[in-house]
Amino acid sequence: MNHLPRLAFRAAFAAAVWIGALGASASAADRARVTLLCTTDMHGHIYPFDYYTGKPADLGVAKIATLVGKARREFPHLLLVDCGDTIQGTPLVYYHNRKDNAPVDPMMLVMNELRYDSMTVGNHEYNFGLAVLGKARSEARFPWLSANTYRTGTGDTAYAPYIVKDVDGVRIGILGLTTPGIPAWENPENYAGLEFRDPVAEAAKWVPILRAREHVDAVVVAMHMGLEEDLGTGRGKIGDVPHENAALAIARQVPGIDLILLGHTHRDVPSLVVAGVLLTQAGRWADHLVEADLYFSREGPGGWTLIGKAAESLPVDSSVPADPRILALAEPYHRETLAWLNKPIGTSDRAIETGDPLHDSAMIDLIQRVQLEAGQADVSLASSFNPHARIPPGR
Repeated sequence: MNHLPRLAFRAAFAAAVWIGALGASASAADRARVTLLCTTDMHGHIYPFDYYTGKPADLGVAKIATLVGKARREFPHLLLVDCGDTIQGTPLVYYHNRKDNAPVDPMMLVMNELRYDSMTVGNHEYNFGLAVLGKARSEARFPWLSANTYRTGTGDTAYAPYIVKDVDGVRIGILGLTTPGIPAWENPENYAGLEFRDPVAEAAKWVPILRAREHVDAVVVAMHMGLEEDLGTGRGKIGDVPHENAALAIARQVPGIDLILLGHTHRDVPSLVVAGVLLTQAGRWADHLVEADLYFSREGPGGWTLIGKAAESLPVDSSVPADPRILALAEPYHRETLAWLNKPIGTSDRAIETGDPLHDSAMIDLIQRVQLEAGQADVSLASSFNPHARIPPGR
């Protein structure tokens, strides 16, 4: 489906409903609409390309940019936010972070071009250590948010806890929250000096500040966390560390939140309402773009009242072309990555195959040798869940 006409249709349809709901006597000055666009878990995907198969793919910031551009033409003052896990994931960002970190971080480069308003810090931002993280953060022309990340033993947050944006006179507060599971997954030196506090308690702390001190008209939480239970059964997610995902607890327990933008779990959640809070999530790898709309009314000289909200997740499919501006910006990184990936590292006279995963194979032997030598390990454990994995003869 071509999502460019779909965006225009959605805008026209929403306007028709809006006007009909207001009635002929309503004043446009007493009504407002704020549109937010959101991405999450982009994991370094810029080009619409799969580096592991060497084939085109329907994902990436370059395609997202086309949808963002269309939406900006409809709503020039929209807000664009990201929910984290941004600078890690593809060979492109691995090469940048490990092999040649001197140029501007490629994800910050393209996100700056798209005029992001904020990015919530994800757990994978820490994978390459604090120096790489700090460099990327310094190159962003938008704030990195995390209200529950503190300098150890202090009351000082390591990032801005929130931002407040004025959109045509409507004040929108955006609060960032990061999954606190980072110490369970990350090397201690990669988050040295930081601690990650209970996101439910921190939301309960910061939302009243946004309401009472900042006088916002709506509170949006942009979190690098997802749904922590199956809504059909009420069962928690198997394998989660404590508080890893806390979206439902926050929606149910913290009053004053209007919209939660989810991340971390790589799910596509077009629209979900829990305890009166609208929740939505934009998939992973820049394969979806969320559009959320907040509708406001104002009576007399008072502030704005939120009277409606809606969300939709737009898939990035073959009908969405890549934005040439983003492709041009990322082209040097893409070219450098392909050259690195295509560099011969060995030769084999025979095919290296996996075969039956319960028996020895050339593929598993190769993986074991690489892990022992490159990792300077005494013991290597490896398994394959793909019996068809194969490296053909040659280099």
